[in-house]
Amino acid sequence: MHEDPLKKLEPQTTYCNLNATVPVLRLYMDEDADLKPDYRLNRVSLQHLIGMLRSQQDHGWGYYLEVLVFVFWLPSVTSYRVMLRSLDIPRTTVHDMVHRVAKKLLKIKNLVIHFPSHADLENIGNGFARLAGSPAFSRVVGSIDGCQIRIKPPSADAQCYLNRKLFHSVQLQAICDHNGMFMDIFTGYPGSVHDSRVLKNSPLYTQQLYPPEGFYILGDGGYPCLSVPIALITYKEPVCLAVSRRFNHHHAKARSIIELSFGIRKTRWRSIFFKSLEVKPTFAVEVITCCAILHNICVSNGDIM
Repeated sequence: MHEDPLKKLEPQTTYCNLNATVPVLRLYMDEDADLKPDYRLNRVSLQHLIGMLRSQQDHGWGYYLEVLVFVFWLPSVTSYRVMLRSLDIPRTTVHDMVHRVAKKLLKIKNLVIHFPSHADLENIGNGFARLAGSPAFSRVVGSIDGCQIRIKPPSADAQCYLNRKLFHSVQLQAICDHNGMFMDIFTGYPGSVHDSRVLKNSPLYTQQLYPPEGFYILGDGGYPCLSVPIALITYKEPVCLAVSRRFNHHHAKARSIIELSFGIRKTRWRSIFFKSLEVKPTFAVEVITCCAILHNICVSNGDIM
């Protein structure tokens, strides 16, 4: 007879019993269930996440429940009252769980999103050369772009968050490698700020964090072409010379990996990136960062949308 996986987490004490009726916990414990429609992560990625967030203070099934509630909430970013009806968990408890897990995720950000070691640069450069279809791009070690994330108009300084497309947003600047893994993110600037200004105020630029000397990153025409303090190559259109058109063609093929990364993330969490975030701007920044962290965890486990 097949053993009920829920029994594996049943405590041995009498003062705490596993509530097997909680939907998110029941779904996770069903080893044959497909978790992706509800959690947007497959089982391997979800187990990896649970393992990374575990601490010595976490015990029993309550820890699992907190993480599962957070990843269940994230695809919809719906009101806690709606979550109450869906999960049969008190609204304030859902709120506390979501914010607590978000704080835990932010603490492991540097473990998941970081610049590569010098030994990895050659492999990344070869990856971008393959993407570009030209060995001339073998010194490329990153692609940079910005993304506008919709938010509800804040009560203060709402006009600052109104972008050129006439919706309220915050900016996300990201750099990814040839596999679409985020190596650096910088978020929080109001949507009205231009991409080049966000770059020049980011630690990447002000602290000359990346790329190392002898390498460069790619960006679209919204960024300036730079040699210092960071090496950034962009392209301009229209062009007349055939050699310039060929360069732009290979440049676009290599640079488009960052757009693909944004597209994968938008597909996974459509409610966050296609609708206005129903949270305060300060927490919106945390939610966006959490999505970037989870994106890298998924990519590292082959969990691609």
